[in-house]
Amino acid sequence: MRLSGLLSLLLFVAASVSAQSSIPHFSVALDHGSITMLGSSPSHSETTAIPTVLVPVTLSFAATPATGEPASLSSLPDVTVIRQSPIFVDSQFQNAEHTQYVDALLRSAVHHAADWHTHLASPMVHPLHIAVPPSAGYLLSDGQTGGKVAILDMEYLEKKIFAQLPSEKGKLFVIVTPNTAFYTWGDATICCSWGTHGIDPATGDSFVLGTYLRAAPAIIKEQDIQPLTQQLAEFALDPEHDPLFHGAYAHAPGNHFAAWKNPVTGRCSGTGIGSDYFLLEPTDTNLKNNFPSSKPYFVSTTARMYHLQNVALPSWYGASSAVFQAQRSFPDARTLPAAAQPCRRVEQVPPGTLVASSAVSAKPIGSMVHKHQLIGYWVSQDSTGALFPLHDVSPQWDTIIVAFAAPVSGGSEGALRFSLPQGISPSQFRSEIASLKQHGKTVMLSLGGGGEFFKLDQASQVPVFVQNVKRLVSRYGFQGVDLDFESPSLNLAPGDNNFRHPTTPSIVHLITAMREIKAHFGPKFLLSIVPEGSQVPAGYDTYGGQFGSELPIIYALRNDLSFVDIQDYNTPPMEALDGEIYQSHTVDYHAALADLLLHGFYVGGNRKEWFPPLPARKLVIGFLVGYAQPSIVSHAMSYIMTGTAPVSVHYRLINPQGYPHLLGAMFWNIDMDRRQNYKFSNLIGPQLH
Repeated sequence: MRLSGLLSLLLFVAASVSAQSSIPHFSVALDHGSITMLGSSPSHSETTAIPTVLVPVTLSFAATPATGEPASLSSLPDVTVIRQSPIFVDSQFQNAEHTQYVDALLRSAVHHAADWHTHLASPMVHPLHIAVPPSAGYLLSDGQTGGKVAILDMEYLEKKIFAQLPSEKGKLFVIVTPNTAFYTWGDATICCSWGTHGIDPATGDSFVLGTYLRAAPAIIKEQDIQPLTQQLAEFALDPEHDPLFHGAYAHAPGNHFAAWKNPVTGRCSGTGIGSDYFLLEPTDTNLKNNFPSSKPYFVSTTARMYHLQNVALPSWYGASSAVFQAQRSFPDARTLPAAAQPCRRVEQVPPGTLVASSAVSAKPIGSMVHKHQLIGYWVSQDSTGALFPLHDVSPQWDTIIVAFAAPVSGGSEGALRFSLPQGISPSQFRSEIASLKQHGKTVMLSLGGGGEFFKLDQASQVPVFVQNVKRLVSRYGFQGVDLDFESPSLNLAPGDNNFRHPTTPSIVHLITAMREIKAHFGPKFLLSIVPEGSQVPAGYDTYGGQFGSELPIIYALRNDLSFVDIQDYNTPPMEALDGEIYQSHTVDYHAALADLLLHGFYVGGNRKEWFPPLPARKLVIGFLVGYAQPSIVSHAMSYIMTGTAPVSVHYRLINPQGYPHLLGAMFWNIDMDRRQNYKFSNLIGPQLH
């Protein structure tokens, strides 16, 4: 198409007119809406130079788990290498372009005039120092190589940075952290990304925040500027992104497309240039809560060879405009040969519809006496709204935890709501619980749930909570209750530094309430707690906020708790007792987290604060159906229980014979297992029994 034909499709937005971004950007009209990109109109033969401020960040930490001593990381030594990289220096790319990375990306994305360019000007340098409190992240060390990596709260860091930086309208801040992975929304279970980008809502400044990887731990596969180029690319294709937006991502500021699937995992990832939460590219292959990872593109300059990020271009997302070129990925056009696959909306069934039968039968069970327990959460409906009655639960499950009695939003502290779906009456529900109990099963009620906020700050509300729990337990005949109060519920208050003597009101009052509930129902009444990884094992890495927040509860109720089941799937990367770093979805990770609880550990690197070990008969390893692989689950459970390690395992259990009295395995959730043809319960159940 001739450039004159493109003019009607382009809406050039001058920086002086924009109420959002203060640096040049243009919009492309689509069949529905438009998308905004960095630079001036590609129909103009001109070069746009964007003034840039390079901000190398030094991070300091009060203590590390390995030494208990203060430590720091700095990107100041990387300034020269970054300034000599393809971010700022013309380099040779696959499409014969000899220019900067962002300019080559934009010229690969849209049809353009021959002399149209978007350059990042040689940057000014403005160093910053940020002290990271225990509640905002931690520093991990690789025991073999000495490499370090920080796990940080993205939102905390962005706010601290822009509180220090002078506002520079019309300039782009390129903020570089050293060896840093981030979690978002203030929740360490929403991990990991290499950075963010967009417009800071407090100052209106445009920025890119990414990490530079130098001498990183061996578990991290990417190198040098690859993480930084990922965020630069996403900023170029979506300069009005709001990194602090909370809510439905489809309504967030910035560019949106039809919901797309990651081509490697097949999972729905979002509607933006990057995935929801993590801003990962369709080229990224890592699993949830792991360090981002993708195949790099190599470019050499006169200084050295650099690793660059391969990213998706607008055509890959299905952006419908003749302005866009056919190329779907950059720099390597072969990385994404096919367009994005759309996510399909799950159709809802009429109320009262029963779930369809599984293609595979659940395995029958033999003896009622089992060495270990298979524990699962029961949700009354599947994703279509179809009913999943308790009587359809596979006999392999020993303990069924009903989810959830949740806090009443906007109601009194301690008030709980529990409702049955249409099609299951209270009398039917009571009858089914009674039947399960007659068949040797244990049925418990879980309190809380992911996405629910629980607090019990007022001592006067403890009776409200206690009465709510008593009422529900007595009405339906539950044999115990499970505590699933996830972050930010129960976060440690500032200054609450001793797990033996907590001062956070909600934690203190919850302990009081659970003791009262246990005393009311008697010694056979079961209590369990299902912490996220950040709430218990991460207390080894740091102690504050969400990190280690449920250690005081476990310690105070250690004689009353029947079991603790750690959510090994809701966990960021952590350092283990062997001084190495591990990430989820591996046998190593499950074994390392089990050892932390079964051996005990120093809390937050403090050699004066030792959290004592749990008895193996009270520990359950938690898995997520849909993310976990049956083979990894089976190998992990076998290794932890027997001490016999699979060939590929690196982590060595402190007890070489394993833990034969381990209580068992937990899964979220029972219905997901049924829909996947019982591939977990049919395998792991007989293994445990």
